[in-house]
Amino acid sequence: MEIVRLGKKGQVSLPKAVLRRLGLEKEALLLVEITPDGGILLRPAGVYPIEVYSEERIREFMAEDRLTPQEARRIKRRARSTP
Repeated sequence: MEIVRLGKKGQVSLPKAVLRRLGLEKEALLLVEITPDGGILLRPAGVYPIEVYSEERIREFMAEDRLTPQEARRIKRRARSTP
């Protein structure tokens, strides 16, 4: 267990050993929760990039998703041979 001091501006610095143990780096985002018994719980926040697709990019996805004529023939043959 480690003891930390609350600074004048309400900031807390976590010891390097704790950061290393958790695999956290400088400026990591943390979620703060208050437990029912009045404790403070810090958890690493998962931040993931979001891509907003343009109409052009959506058309590219749709084009890549189409069956080739060869694939379509193969599927038709298999569908006919399946009981």
